[in-house]
Amino acid sequence: MSLSRRDFARVSGLTAAGLLLPAGVAAAAPALGRDPWREVPAILARICPPRFRRKDYDVTAYGAKGDGLTKNTEAFYRAITACHRAGGGRVVVPAGTFLTGGIRLLSNVELHVREGATIKFSTDPNDYLPLVLTRWEGTLCYNYQPFIYAFEQKNIAITGKGTIDGDAPSGKWASWGAGNTALLRQWGEEGKPVEERIMGVGMNMRPNMIQFFRCQNLLVEDVLIKNPAMWSLHFVFSKNITVRRIEIYSTNSQGDGVDLDSSSYAHVHDSKFNTNDDCVVIKCGRDADGRRVGIPSTHVVVERCKFSGRWGGITVGSEMSGGVRKVFCRDCEINAPDYPGRYPIKHALYIKCNQDRGGVIDGVHLRNVFGQNVEREILFVSMFYQGGGTKGFFPQINNLTIDKMRINGGRIAATFRGFPQQHIRNVLISNSTFTGITQPNLIENTDNLVFRNTTINGVVPA
Repeated sequence: MSLSRRDFARVSGLTAAGLLLPAGVAAAAPALGRDPWREVPAILARICPPRFRRKDYDVTAYGAKGDGLTKNTEAFYRAITACHRAGGGRVVVPAGTFLTGGIRLLSNVELHVREGATIKFSTDPNDYLPLVLTRWEGTLCYNYQPFIYAFEQKNIAITGKGTIDGDAPSGKWASWGAGNTALLRQWGEEGKPVEERIMGVGMNMRPNMIQFFRCQNLLVEDVLIKNPAMWSLHFVFSKNITVRRIEIYSTNSQGDGVDLDSSSYAHVHDSKFNTNDDCVVIKCGRDADGRRVGIPSTHVVVERCKFSGRWGGITVGSEMSGGVRKVFCRDCEINAPDYPGRYPIKHALYIKCNQDRGGVIDGVHLRNVFGQNVEREILFVSMFYQGGGTKGFFPQINNLTIDKMRINGGRIAATFRGFPQQHIRNVLISNSTFTGITQPNLIENTDNLVFRNTTINGVVPA
């Protein structure tokens, strides 16, 4: 069935009212002297990881074999279903390699992957049927089930010091490329009913690795997630999210780390990212489909993470049509010497949007982000993503603060590019040091940009 913006808000546990500013209405601009970080303790106080009944369900008791050859899809289904029906608990994956097709998580279930255990996913696309409702790069549709999927569930966790291996480079996923993206984008622009947006067989649209769709009270802890077919850990229309002490290795195409998509109250901390794309990404829908749903991402705190990857460390967009508010990132390291990635980070902060998107970004704050050898612009905030678009839905970017940033090595310290029709507004870069910079800043259509107690190659910016 097609769901209205208000229906999507209802089933997500969010309220539609007050979440999205009307088109053309600027966000209220707080004074740059006011410290936005005072809100963080209250945000973190509202994020509470789920707890579970103290009862274990070992997958081997339901027929699973950790020989790396036996396909254990049915055994995972039986163990998770038994745990859920009994009131919840912990589904335990012991040492060994457990081959499986798609896994569906249910309420009150903790999937615990012990040290020495690997959940290894099949490379056969047929193992991810039937199709499920998903959001594919910001547009709703029906596609192959993500390798691990939860739909309208609550109190769920993936924990343990084991490995979740998508094994995507061994299968067809890489050869699929972008699949029928253009057709899906067209359907989203036309407002084609979601239940008629059937991708899946023959359409060559990669599934995500792990996706929580309209879920709440979520925990992902300690695991190594590697080799996804597409985005690694994707939260859609979800809330009360904790991601801690994980490592993501995703050096294939579309290999994002954590994607927070129209989701709220999320805490990502003490984790490592070695990606072929963005590391921690805030998203909320694409173009007309994203504006129609209109659910933003809000109240996100990212801290004490290590970022290595081909694009952004902390990223907003490009799918941000529903709006983004109150994002905080602190005490994170870029291109850490003790955690070298396959690719260097291109941007410590990467905000990307265009006039096809619309939407409002209001309040992105970085503090004590440090590191070295950024490949391109350290701070890259642009409304000209993919040429800037053509549709006249000019986005808004307001109220950005960067404090105590220390980066040695980069092409440009700061690029801010707004449209003549819609400027970037209110940017404070304070107490920061940029060294080893080879090109001057690029600032276009940006109002109230302030450098305070900041130097670039030892020089105070003009």
